[in-house]
Amino acid sequence: MVARAVYFCAAELLTNIAKHSGTRSAELTARAADGRIRLTVRDDGRGDAALGTGLTGLTGLTGLAERLAAVDGILRVDSPPGGPTVVTAELPTRLC
Repeated sequence: MVARAVYFCAAELLTNIAKHSGTRSAELTARAADGRIRLTVRDDGRGDAALGTGLTGLTGLTGLAERLAAVDGILRVDSPPGGPTVVTAELPTRLC
């Protein structure tokens, strides 16, 4: 179950980069420690990505944040205008 959640986060974040960022490169890292998995995606695109913008519901960063929250996860977005963008998804290694 956790592997699916991490895969889904990675796929969603990389899709957002391809659609919206205008990036030349992106980097994805995943680490597990202290009972948590941290997935970080960085790109050198235009920046200005934010939670609470764009479509609501189960789409975009807001939808991803909502889905992560349902499994005790969090999503952090650092994306100043002009970039770069760093998005970090963190969730427990075991889901109850």
